[in-house]
Amino acid sequence: MTPRKIEVEMKYEVARPGSADRYLVAPELGPFTPDGQVRSIRVEDRYVDSADWALARAGLAARMRRTSHGTEISLKATNVSPGRLHRREEIEGPADEALVPGGWPSSQARKVVMELCGDEPLVEMLTIRQLRRVRLLTAGGTRAEMSLDEVEVIGQGRVLDTFEELEVELKRGDEKSLESLIGLFDTDPALGAVSRSKLDRAMTSIRAAMPTMPAELRHHWESAPAALLAGGTSTDAAGQVERSGSAADPAPEGTAAEPPAEQAEPQAEQAEPPAEQAEPQAEQAEPPAEQAEPPAEQAVAPAEQAAQPTPRLKPNPRAVGIVADDSMPEAAVKVLRFHFGKMQRREAGTRDGSDAEDLHDMRVSTRRMRAAWRVFDGAFKAGKTRKIRRHLETIADKLGAVRDLDVLIEGLEAYSTGLNEEQRPGLGPLNTLWRRQRGNARAQLISELDSPSYAAFVKEMEEFLEDGANSAAAIASPTSPHRVRDRAASKIWAAYESVRAYELVLPWADVETLHDLRIATKWLRYALEFFGETLGPDFPRLLERVVALQEHLGLLHDADVASKLARDMLVARAGDLSSVESDAIGSYLRSRERELERRRRGLGTVWRAVNGAPFRRALGRATAAL
Repeated sequence: MTPRKIEVEMKYEVARPGSADRYLVAPELGPFTPDGQVRSIRVEDRYVDSADWALARAGLAARMRRTSHGTEISLKATNVSPGRLHRREEIEGPADEALVPGGWPSSQARKVVMELCGDEPLVEMLTIRQLRRVRLLTAGGTRAEMSLDEVEVIGQGRVLDTFEELEVELKRGDEKSLESLIGLFDTDPALGAVSRSKLDRAMTSIRAAMPTMPAELRHHWESAPAALLAGGTSTDAAGQVERSGSAADPAPEGTAAEPPAEQAEPQAEQAEPPAEQAEPQAEQAEPPAEQAEPPAEQAVAPAEQAAQPTPRLKPNPRAVGIVADDSMPEAAVKVLRFHFGKMQRREAGTRDGSDAEDLHDMRVSTRRMRAAWRVFDGAFKAGKTRKIRRHLETIADKLGAVRDLDVLIEGLEAYSTGLNEEQRPGLGPLNTLWRRQRGNARAQLISELDSPSYAAFVKEMEEFLEDGANSAAAIASPTSPHRVRDRAASKIWAAYESVRAYELVLPWADVETLHDLRIATKWLRYALEFFGETLGPDFPRLLERVVALQEHLGLLHDADVASKLARDMLVARAGDLSSVESDAIGSYLRSRERELERRRRGLGTVWRAVNGAPFRRALGRATAAL
């Protein structure tokens, strides 16, 4: 039998969003030093079981997670060892989205599931979504992974709970190094040690929501093992019973009082005091998270909380250095210089082609530069930038052609890992076509990078950045709005208005309209990013919600493109493909269509987080700092 993995980790609940961020950027933590940069990972975990709860009755929790390598099933013991370091058995293996264990590739995890559940399809219990900000730590021969997780519990298509956790998991080496962090975290009033899993926390929300569930779903949950539904409380190492809710939140029973969607907005609006009372009663201006519209109100931290003093941190390496008193041309030059430098640093790796991330980052830099011309439109004399912008558009298009095919190929490879050996060759024609197209696109990209026009662009860009002040548009008078503090707010709000305008058509929007919404969301993201250093403390959480909407729409778009290309091949080569190839490509087409529909169904949560009144209030607070 394959040895079972033992997961060793420590977990702390974060009382206030953002209050543990300093640990991610600290130059050292006890004996540990960072190894690499902070990475942001979005994770969606679907928890599944048989219809009769066979896994839960056996003391196991089954989690389905989609990764770059395909879909994986993880089985974890629901019992957690006492003490600050928690140990749990874990078994992992490949799976697929169909939730039929008999169709999964052979693994120890599949064997356990089939022994307990048979070959019947599994049933989805709930979904836990996370934005994980991850950093590796080293101490001698010990390696650990620290993650700050922003968690959403999804049930019945809506957000039932949100919370934030700090976790440190041992990856290799001696546990004693990990134990040295206990004293550091235990003395932090912003952290509360927990010994229950995220699933246990989610059970609290499920119990609170059960009275409002449809009868069939409620009866299903009522048949769950008592130990599973009782997962909301646990005992820490000192024998003290911990609350299931956040240390800073009211008791979670309030979740059941969540108003219907059509009532959420008015209640959120009524929570604000009259204008003349707003300043002295700032701490009362926001209602408790449970009483407001969940997806949006919990998306942003109240300004008065986020502004509390925290230890000074190192400057953000991504900081551009914009200040509110910069003129718009000065700010634009800072943005352009930052991303032009990053573009040049990634050029060698893009030419080499050994790491697709170099090309991806170079493309991102060109996108940011093109966005800067739009966001800072009018800051420079038109004749001084027209040629540079035209060259930049050409480079960005060449990079985009390669990157788009990289995404298609990576998605196809991830899908193929869930197939058996007999099915995988059927995807060969699609894989071959896309790789040939990528080779052609890459050849055109390298030709562009080797061309005299690219060399001229680099020279012109360098000269422009050195001489940006002389290219600035003339200021009509000293009273003309020309500084960041004068112009940024209107730029941001105009971008937000373009996003919110989709509110009326979203319920019946087609894929093309959703693509347009993605572009509008992207411009809002760029406007926030460029001026972020001058905005109030709500800015990071605002940006996260905008990025979540953009990425959700991006995945929807990717699924649509892949399905159309697969359909085109089935039509164009109907007489040439073997039955194995037609079946395999047809199955891939259907999987992309299902993914497209799944993304459309899930759009409401990320949309409300940006479209709701709580987001607008937070955006107002952020821009008021200018």
